[in-house]
Amino acid sequence: MSAVYLQKKGLRRGKEWFLPLLIVLLFQFFSFAVSAQGSNAESSLTARLFNIEAPVNETFRFQTTLKNNSDKTKVYDLNAEPPEGWRLVFKARGSQVTSINLEPNKSESITVEVKPAHGAKPEKYIFPIEATSGNETLDLELEAVVEGAYEIELTTPSGRLSESITEGKSTEIHLKVKNTGSLPLNEISLTSNTPPKWEVSFSPSELEELAPGKSADVIATLSVPNKTLSGDYVSKFTAKNATSTSTATYRVTVKTSLLSGGIGILIILIAVGFVYILIRKFGRR
Repeated sequence: MSAVYLQKKGLRRGKEWFLPLLIVLLFQFFSFAVSAQGSNAESSLTARLFNIEAPVNETFRFQTTLKNNSDKTKVYDLNAEPPEGWRLVFKARGSQVTSINLEPNKSESITVEVKPAHGAKPEKYIFPIEATSGNETLDLELEAVVEGAYEIELTTPSGRLSESITEGKSTEIHLKVKNTGSLPLNEISLTSNTPPKWEVSFSPSELEELAPGKSADVIATLSVPNKTLSGDYVSKFTAKNATSTSTATYRVTVKTSLLSGGIGILIILIAVGFVYILIRKFGRR
């Protein structure tokens, strides 16, 4: 067997084991590099959503994550600069917090709840939040986009909220549902709260949609049962949907019917006559 043949055979065997060895070495190198990068990575404050849109009468909720990638336990103070008149709180594990204690290589989910100021204009509001521990400051900028407001008002066309009715009778009360907000209102239902045995029906009983600045007329038919004592009674009518509600308090004065009044007078006269007869009869004795 020649030396040249042995040399070629050795080269083939070298190629066969060299490639797997190279792959193993490269894999270990990259694993070490990734491990080293992870151990030296900086702490972070991140958010799932930086921008949220909602009506002005709702609360904006941002889900954030605070990570401590150092090898020491740290206490992070939480601070924010919300727009003027807005209210901002941090919550972790269901409780309101102002600081977080994080062990090495641990993270904590923090909810940032922001309540817009009353009457905030529809626009984008940007406010920073930060987590500070010693000389380390983690910054995050959040955006709240105010779309508008859901507002509803229930009243009468004239603004009058009182009426007289005779017991045992029915009356029609004209109501007006107004969209006083800047966003459309959908599926508005009407309900009532009245004295016992009183009945109310609405026409229509539900409004599918009401555009901003628009109003709709509703008739409430109120029925007062017989033998209702005369006096003032309060009934409440409510218009509401999933986003807003409005209640109108209506005062109803119940009067006795002429028939009931006549019967009452007749009974009194009969009683007086009966007493008079008794006096005449026994008085002579």
